[in-house]
Amino acid sequence: MSAPFRFPRFFVTSPSACPYLPGKTERKVFTELNGAHATELNDALGRIGFRRSQGVAYRPSCADCQACVSVRVVASQFEPSATQRKLLKRHGDLAVTACKPWTTQEQYDLLRGYLSARHPGGGMADMDEHDFADMVEQSPVKTYVVEYREPRPTGRGPGKLVGACLTDQQADGLSMIYSFYDVDEEARQGLGTFIILDHIIRAAKAGLPYVYLGYWVQGSERMAYKARFRPLERLGRDGWRPFEDAPAGARRGALRA
Repeated sequence: MSAPFRFPRFFVTSPSACPYLPGKTERKVFTELNGAHATELNDALGRIGFRRSQGVAYRPSCADCQACVSVRVVASQFEPSATQRKLLKRHGDLAVTACKPWTTQEQYDLLRGYLSARHPGGGMADMDEHDFADMVEQSPVKTYVVEYREPRPTGRGPGKLVGACLTDQQADGLSMIYSFYDVDEEARQGLGTFIILDHIIRAAKAGLPYVYLGYWVQGSERMAYKARFRPLERLGRDGWRPFEDAPAGARRGALRA
């Protein structure tokens, strides 16, 4: 009896400056996702802390640092806080559509505005239309662009695009690859949090147990808001465990996308 897919070949990147912890270097281990069993391989690797980028699955493999920890929300047990309930009500009028992974100019314009406002010096700051198309469309697995639009104006076609998230549907949950949104809409404050909440609710309704949020990084202050989505699980040497079981010092920090 043959295995469902051959054991993949893994590679390691050269060390480079860590974008989250000053003075640290990062290194990644990665493998290609291709062939008839790319979906099964991506699912298996996702359960042990890998993330997808186009046709590659990767995870941190730093020689002198283990600050990055994979985290996921237990969707079936999630109960929004009072603040999160207010955000769900505030943005409940948005039209949400899971679209095929094909890029549009409207999506790209939204991304450019988001990057300019939130990550002007980040690694994606110079992303052009072709780079964006590669990020979205070069997917060997089941992927969607979840769009968030203002209510449709009467007789004017679809409403304004104010948020989007590149999302993979895995066997055991949704993996939020990258989200971006309109940061200039004063009436839409908290939209990034709402997009995560919407994914948690969608996963639970679909019977998918988890929403994968990426990496928590001990010592980093960026994106700390994601730690507010509970119950949260972290991946350690003993498998997935409640985030609260981590030592107190290891719970301070933020999440890495």
